Amino acid sequence: MARTAEKESKTTGELIDKVVKIKRCAAVVKGGRRFSFAAMVVVGNGNGRVGWGYGKANEVPPAVEKAVKCGTRNQMDIELADSTIPHTVKGQFGAAKVILVPASPGTGVIAGAAVRAVCEAAGIHDILTKSFGSNNSVTLVKATIAALEQLRSRGEIERLRGVALT
Repeated sequence: MARTAEKESKTTGELIDKVVKIKRCAAVVKGGRRFSFAAMVVVGNGNGRVGWGYGKANEVPPAVEKAVKCGTRNQMDIELADSTIPHTVKGQFGAAKVILVPASPGTGVIAGAAVRAVCEAAGIHDILTKSFGSNNSVTLVKATIAALEQLRSRGEIERLRGVALT
């Protein structure tokens, strides 16, 4: 049985961490049921760095702590253009597909809970998104991260192609 947590957000020092999902698992033992918990957390600095972490423990707070530690270790840099992304990208993980489209200033983050957590942790303030396929929040987070990995700046594309874009 999976249980979604209230989307809590904490700022530790300079890092923003958002709990995306908490899952409860029951093992039947001689004395009854023994519960364990798994937490999916998105960690970012709000300025172009984002990562995700997954932690498991017998109680919720240690699971979230482990997930934050894992997410902090697995952060990556993404390319931003002011408060949005430089260009449209598509990301996929398993059956989850996500399209991220840049938006004009003042639009806000138009996204579901899982994709919104990633965008806000990364420091994206204006973006349009659409998800297809699976609506599992864990795979949506991974698909969003996969999409953000594909972002390139205009200068980087010019350098890679060896031409000047006008």
